Amino acid sequence: MPLTQAVSGEKKIVRRITGSGEMRRHLANLGFVEGGEVMVISDNGSGLIVSVKDARVALSRSMATRILV
Repeated sequence: MPLTQAVSGEKKIVRRITGSGEMRRHLANLGFVEGGEVMVISDNGSGLIVSVKDARVALSRSMATRILV
């Protein structure tokens, strides 16, 4: 399922990253890699705040849909 459907506060494992090579590289640079652990902190409707590798990252919904957990 896409990260946008994850319940806030639940830890999830990244299964796959979709999108162009440039988009996948950008997400990898932010810490989103296959097998990595992520947790949605909050979802305000237009974007998500996500915890990844001891950092908080803000993602647009369109970017978050490319992260499958």
